[in-house]
Amino acid sequence: MKSEKDVVIEIDDEINAKYEAGNILRKHPKETVLLSNIKGYDIPVVSGICNTREKIANSINCDVNEITEKIIEATENPIKVSNFKNLDEYVSIKADLSKLPILTHYKRDGGAYITAGVVIAKDPETGVQNASIHRMLVIGNKKLAIRLVPRNLFTYYKKAEKIGKDLEIAIAIGMDPAILLASTTSISIDEDEMEVANAFKNGELELVECEESDLKVPDADIIIEGKISVKEKVKEGPFVDLTDTYDVIRDQPVINLSTMHIKKENPMYHAILPAGFEHKLLQGLPQEPRIFKAIKNMLPTVKNVVLTEGGCCWLHAVVSINKQTQGDAKNVIMAALSAHPSLKHVVIVDEDINIFDPQDVEYAIATRVKGDDDIIIIPKARGSSLDPVALPDGTTTKIGVDATKSLEEENKFERVSLSE
Repeated sequence: MKSEKDVVIEIDDEINAKYEAGNILRKHPKETVLLSNIKGYDIPVVSGICNTREKIANSINCDVNEITEKIIEATENPIKVSNFKNLDEYVSIKADLSKLPILTHYKRDGGAYITAGVVIAKDPETGVQNASIHRMLVIGNKKLAIRLVPRNLFTYYKKAEKIGKDLEIAIAIGMDPAILLASTTSISIDEDEMEVANAFKNGELELVECEESDLKVPDADIIIEGKISVKEKVKEGPFVDLTDTYDVIRDQPVINLSTMHIKKENPMYHAILPAGFEHKLLQGLPQEPRIFKAIKNMLPTVKNVVLTEGGCCWLHAVVSINKQTQGDAKNVIMAALSAHPSLKHVVIVDEDINIFDPQDVEYAIATRVKGDDDIIIIPKARGSSLDPVALPDGTTTKIGVDATKSLEEENKFERVSLSE
């Protein structure tokens, strides 16, 4: 084993894909881990390639405090992909999930789950391609159950269901972190996430042409082709979600797999640990630009937004602003809660507070908040399905905290250690 100071922690002891691998990954929450000897498999497992903001920032060539700006730039200026290649670099076989080291992460999981699979599909009506990450439960060597939430792929599925034709898809596993990030961005259903990825890659992105469909997929270590059935559904779950609690069991569509393509040279199976930082950041971080843009429409001097790790990168946010008038922070609270409906608590701070440092944010709350004036409580608001305390009807109580300095007494709040 390499030391934890190395870029990658490689473990060459024989590890079981059921439970044992997950236990090891939980011990290294912010490291990149390579499990090179998974019992019964030739393909190693890698995890943690996107489990810190620093790694994500490096993948898109920016600093941590520039990630939001970089995502906004890429989503507003996508670049059409013009570079394609065939499957010459792959070994193609009939689909057989038993050949992949798919992990069972926790003891009460519904089974082994693919957690880093980017699903590629086309709108049955418009032909626009979509890419998105979905959890997929193994229910057979050629079958998966896929969790579909009401977003783009769900819309494609409902269109396919309406015309009675199974939806062609490809699943890509193990790719450049920048492409993985692009697949999580919040863009219009009429736009293609791979064009966002191409913007991240400065127009040099190359996609792989599938064998059984006209789908174009990321250059991944593993590509699996198949179709989402519009007739078959099975129970999916339990699965540990962002809040480190079990999601409910639902009836979800079945994917019938046909062909599997595995890189000839050094393929790796990417596993995202459920409820780990990689899971939280990839799901939550792309929501930050949505919040930022909504706030900027009413306060141009907003500086940055972060969905905090302690809030599962989903339920808590901190917003930095250059306050212009005494009521700005209250308006920002309302804008943030509206932009990300799952948001439960939001704290607004001044520019002198480092929003990436929880201790600094707590300092702002401790020294700049007067509870009866600076805390807004909104009961019975629509919240997140992932919030364990939400009521059965989906409502919860939301809180906004104005932790900004009073403009009438700014000198009173000067941080001497930062000014001398």
